[in-house]
Amino acid sequence: MHQLAQRAGISGRTLRHYHQIGLLEPDRIGSNGYRYYGRDAVARLQRILLLRETGMPLQDIATVLDTPVTPELEIEALAGHLEFLARERFALDRRINAVEHTLSMRRQGREPRMDVMLEGFNDRYETEVVERWGREAFDASNQWWHEKSFQQQKDWKARADALLARWREIHEEGHDIDSPVAQEHAAVHLEWFKEIPGTPTHAGDTAKSVDMIRGLAAQYESDPDFHIAFGAAEAAGFAANALRFHVRMLEPLSEEKLHLVRDLRTMQAERKRKTASFCRRRKI
Repeated sequence: MHQLAQRAGISGRTLRHYHQIGLLEPDRIGSNGYRYYGRDAVARLQRILLLRETGMPLQDIATVLDTPVTPELEIEALAGHLEFLARERFALDRRINAVEHTLSMRRQGREPRMDVMLEGFNDRYETEVVERWGREAFDASNQWWHEKSFQQQKDWKARADALLARWREIHEEGHDIDSPVAQEHAAVHLEWFKEIPGTPTHAGDTAKSVDMIRGLAAQYESDPDFHIAFGAAEAAGFAANALRFHVRMLEPLSEEKLHLVRDLRTMQAERKRKTASFCRRRKI
């Protein structure tokens, strides 16, 4: 037993434990109490150690090894364990991110913010949403969020992060807020909002959508949490101004503005008429 334990890099206590739980039986036990392991037991121990390295529980290892050996069965067991490890890794990554975020906020003398996947889509803004858009709007968006599976929430969060990261890229590339690139992404941003029930964009209410975007733009500029989400305060401010510029094209015109537009068009038409008349006289 001691020789086998040394070669395998494990302790004699581990071998005795495997024997006690029925995972690895010795070929025989001598009158002196020594355990003796033959070739088959050594081969089984190698498989035990290989599966143990994956983090598979001993009970599952026993199930795999005690079932008639087929490659398909082992593949199925390993695939299932890989899924488990992936979930564990994601959970661990979230915990690491939470600790890093909390540490960063504390160092800045600020309160940590809740993760949207823990807190809910708009729980943090419930009072404001209810006051501005009504209880039904808040409940609709919150129900939409909580009815999602964890994977769907994860995918949505990834899309949201990518949406904000793209704003930073556009800003760093030196584009203006009214550039085609910035305005195309502003349109994508608005389409993203349309997916969320309870928002004016989802309901197709243009006037309230403009109001909502302007309110969010102000938050993008002033809220440090959004500065972090965008990757920089400058990127958040750039996105805010680009969105403001974009919704100006959507805003319904008041009667006064309509009169101004008509007057401007009349002036432009009159200028064209006078220009054309002048050109004809010059030819004469």
